[in-house]
Amino acid sequence: MGHWLVTGGAGFIGHHLVQALLGRGDGVVVLDDLSAGRAERLPAEARLVTGDVQDAALVAGCLRGARGVFHLAAIVSVERCAQDLLGAHRVNLAGTLTVLDAARRAGNLPVVFPSSAAVYGDAGERTCAEDMAPAPISPYGADKLGCEHHARILHGLHGLPTAALRLFNVYGPGQDPHSPYAGVIARFLDNRRAGRPHVLHGDGLQTRDFVEVGDVVRALLAAQDRLAEKPRALLCNVCTGRSISLLDLAATLDRLGGGAPTPIRHGPARPGDIRHSRGSAARMEASLGLRAATTVETGLARLL
Repeated sequence: MGHWLVTGGAGFIGHHLVQALLGRGDGVVVLDDLSAGRAERLPAEARLVTGDVQDAALVAGCLRGARGVFHLAAIVSVERCAQDLLGAHRVNLAGTLTVLDAARRAGNLPVVFPSSAAVYGDAGERTCAEDMAPAPISPYGADKLGCEHHARILHGLHGLPTAALRLFNVYGPGQDPHSPYAGVIARFLDNRRAGRPHVLHGDGLQTRDFVEVGDVVRALLAAQDRLAEKPRALLCNVCTGRSISLLDLAATLDRLGGGAPTPIRHGPARPGDIRHSRGSAARMEASLGLRAATTVETGLARLL
């Protein structure tokens, strides 16, 4: 049985996935440029290849003898994608095309990759379901939607098995609060430990659907299982189906952590910020056979 290629495997989600694959006895090759990932996160059993997913020859070499791909390499900072349009586009869309094409040339190896809730844009207070018309409002969301289209088209043209998983707000152990990619939970936890106030952009009533990284890893693995059962172009959310406001998130951390509440400061709302975000988990349960097992309260308690 061949190895799995995990691009971006030294990153936050990637290193959790690598540990899960190794834990069940699978071989793993990680391709990462280490621009955001850290080599020290990886167990010695994983073979690290340092390089760029846009390098077609390098990707092809990593796929020799492989059984499939988890393509996690990406620039996930919405702000950076807006500031560096071409650079981010090359990594996020052209890099994904490089991986998809290499997997096709290697014999239609199955490719599972994270898309994003950003493809929905600002859906108001509606629950985001996969049959909604996508309407991204950021270059990052537009590139992720382009990745989905190319994956679907390559399955139709060449039979390449693909799964695009629209991740909502991922959090969990190992998320660097000082990284430009850090989520709000990692920053809130760091603020509590350092005695700093939380800074909220706007009134703090914006809501998010937070999904724990362990549930994301389970979804990635389940997607590969579904592609092995039946090659297809699979698309589904990875979410809890529940949302919480940032003010309530901060209050929950205070309650679970004890001690004095962390002060909150309010800054100006950021242009283009989505007000509410909540996913439908119905297709995730139907297509992947699982639901997010970790509530926000349970996930936060594990991090304190």
